[in-house]
Amino acid sequence: MPLSTQSQADEGQYTLVASLDNARNLSNILKAITFKDHAIFSATPNGLKVTVEDNKTLQANAFIQAEIFQEFTIREDSVGFQVNLTVLLDCLTIFGGSTVPGVTTSLRMCYMGYGYPLTLFLEEGGVVTVCKINTQEPEEPIDFDFCSTNVTNKVDRILGRFLATLCFLSLFVVFRYLRLSTFGNSGNAHYDYPKDSDMVELFQCTKTQTSRYKMSLLKPSTKALALSCKVSVRTDSRGFLSLQYLVRNDDGQICFVEYYCCPDEEVQEE
Repeated sequence: MPLSTQSQADEGQYTLVASLDNARNLSNILKAITFKDHAIFSATPNGLKVTVEDNKTLQANAFIQAEIFQEFTIREDSVGFQVNLTVLLDCLTIFGGSTVPGVTTSLRMCYMGYGYPLTLFLEEGGVVTVCKINTQEPEEPIDFDFCSTNVTNKVDRILGRFLATLCFLSLFVVFRYLRLSTFGNSGNAHYDYPKDSDMVELFQCTKTQTSRYKMSLLKPSTKALALSCKVSVRTDSRGFLSLQYLVRNDDGQICFVEYYCCPDEEVQEE
C-alpha cells in the first residue's frame, strides 16, 4: 500500500507508530470523550489511553488496545503527549468520514518524541494526505483514586434512554439503590428499576447510598452512551461515580470508555 511507505525514511526514528485500516475506529471512540479541546495521549505496549478532563471534577478515558491496530509499535516503555483533540478529529475526518460500504480511510499515526508533532498519514482511494499536529508536554492526569476495593455499589446496563433524556430535564441526578431522580426548575422525576428488571444485568449493593451529580458534568458521557452496547455504573464510598462503556467499533472489536465524576454535595440519606 502507498500509505505503508509514506514514513519509511523516518521509520527508525519514530517512538510510536499506530496503523488502522479504518480511521473511523479511532475517530468514533475519540468523539465519545470530546468535551474539551485538549487530550492527553499515553501509549504503552498494551495500547493507547486518551484522557480528557474538566476542572478536576470530570475525567473521561478512552482505552484502545494494541490489538485493535493493524500495527502498533512503541520503542519506549511509555510515550506521552498532549494534542488539540478538535484538530485531531478534523484531520481524521478530512476525507469526510464516508460511511459507504467498502470505502474507508486508512491511517498511519506516527510520533517521533518530545517536541515533535504528531504526524498522520491518511489515505482514501489512492489519495494521501499528511497532517502534522503540534504536541505539548502532557499534564499529569488527576488521580481520582477510584479502586475496586472501595466500590460500594455496581449496576450494569440500566441507563439506556434514561440518561439521554435527563440532559433536557434537570441540573442534578441522584443515584440511590436503583432509583434515579432528577431535580430542576421544571419539576422532579423519579425512575425505579427493580434489580430483577430486564434492564439490569448485574446488581451489587453493599450499602444504601445517595449521591448527587451535576447534569452539566454527566451530559458529555451521553456521547459514549450512544455508541455503547453495555454500560456499568459504579459508586465508591466517597460517592464518586464511574460510568464504564463497552464500545464496539466498525470491525466488531471492543474498546472501552470510562467517565469519572465527583459528587456535587453531600446528600442526607432518607
